[in-house]
Amino acid sequence: MSKKIIGRADIISFPKLGLFDINVKVDTGAYTSAIHCSEIVEENKTLKVTFHSDVHENFGKTEIVFDEYSRTNVKSSNGFKENRYKIKSEVIFFGKSYKINLTLSTRDDMRFPVLIGRQFLKRKFLVDVDLENVSYNYKNK
Repeated sequence: MSKKIIGRADIISFPKLGLFDINVKVDTGAYTSAIHCSEIVEENKTLKVTFHSDVHENFGKTEIVFDEYSRTNVKSSNGFKENRYKIKSEVIFFGKSYKINLTLSTRDDMRFPVLIGRQFLKRKFLVDVDLENVSYNYKNK
């Protein structure tokens, strides 16, 4: 299987989460992928997640209930470990749907609401840091 080349940032969609044309940072230094959420409520063996941001574009108020989720430890760039919820979803790159694991985090203070990490990138993509929006521009040709 040949790997597609993507850039350091792109604009992609998460159709199962109701999030479209979302700015993402491709981060080969991060193992897991992370997505911004504004609220998480765990009750009755479900996880109710609100994807909303006044800062990030196209993050309207979407609320999703997950029956399947887990927790995982994530070590941030500053060395702190955090235990986060992890969900499974789908993401669109180059018009193709891929399964992706996403940890949930508040990212309003970050430039990008989504971080795409190595776990997702491996065996699928090569990253050229000189490029941006390769998948988005491919979709809009």
